Amino acid sequence: MTSTLSALPDPSAPTTPVAALSVLDLIPVRTDQTTSDALAASTRLAQTADELGFRRYWVAEHHNMPAVASTNPAVLIALLASATQQISIGSGGVMLPNHAPLVVAEQFALLEAAFPGRIDLGIGRAPGSDPVTSHMLRSGAARGTDSVDTFPDDVRDTIDLMSPGGVLLDLRGRTYPLSATPRATSVPDVWLLGSSMYSAQLAAALGLPYVFAHHFAGQGTAEAMAAYRSSYRPSEAYPEPRTFAIINAVVAETAEDAERQALPYIRSMIRLRTGGEMGPVELIEDAEAAGIAPEHAGLAQQIRSTWAIGTPDVAARQVRALAELVGTDEVMLSPVGSAHAGTDPRTATTREATLRLMAAELLG
Repeated sequence: MTSTLSALPDPSAPTTPVAALSVLDLIPVRTDQTTSDALAASTRLAQTADELGFRRYWVAEHHNMPAVASTNPAVLIALLASATQQISIGSGGVMLPNHAPLVVAEQFALLEAAFPGRIDLGIGRAPGSDPVTSHMLRSGAARGTDSVDTFPDDVRDTIDLMSPGGVLLDLRGRTYPLSATPRATSVPDVWLLGSSMYSAQLAAALGLPYVFAHHFAGQGTAEAMAAYRSSYRPSEAYPEPRTFAIINAVVAETAEDAERQALPYIRSMIRLRTGGEMGPVELIEDAEAAGIAPEHAGLAQQIRSTWAIGTPDVAARQVRALAELVGTDEVMLSPVGSAHAGTDPRTATTREATLRLMAAELLG
């Protein structure tokens, strides 16, 4: 298979230089790993990103998935921030409909107090889980079924609660002060995440930085970014629009090695989109033995067409093309390569190699 980035500019054309690289980590769990192993591997990956000069390292929120250990962003951020020195650590993102705004505000206000200037709060609207898990996360009916509908207000409340002064609530004729933490001196950077026009328009209306999930949606990136910039309303914290995009990446010294490393995750995405049984991420040799069914060949090509897969020079052109499309000098890589049989389960050597090769090619 050949690699193309659908809806992106010609990767061979001159493009916006990439001044910063960041990382999105789902904390994948391979068939040879326990949760403890996966956390150890991701901790090493974050330390690698920190050493290489990556700008930020984000973890996601997904629940009840055999292949993903990133269930609690706040806990993971505390772990990874403690294990690194300079890189910003954040959520990509907290799925706000699953949580009370005050809980999220308290978590991230404490994280910012512990690691001032290094915490990002990325907020998303999707459930990040199946309907049963979402029901349990929201304490049954306690949170109601309309938490997605109140999303804009919940975003505002979360931001206001983290501010140094907190908020004043009017309750039965009395004013009640409420704050996420007693004496904040700084607040996390807040980003709105999404894969639709709705999220782009909401981020613009609220005057917030915006990240489009190109790695997940694959389409609509240019349209969402254009809508965000054209309708942006400056806010006190963010007078100018700020954005970057995310791309799945698998980079190796040879194109053949990169394709082999990408195959397990491609097979996982095929199962996800076709209603197949989900499980931990396969090792490379197991995925190769199973292959891709002929009827899924087109879907496999569609899935990988928006990824950066290949040698460092090829992948770098794809990343620069995405930067040009988004109009940014920062791109977030989601390193999704699997591992060979016999790899130390507490490591993710192929994912570390993707970061090292891309840093050498793009950051110098």
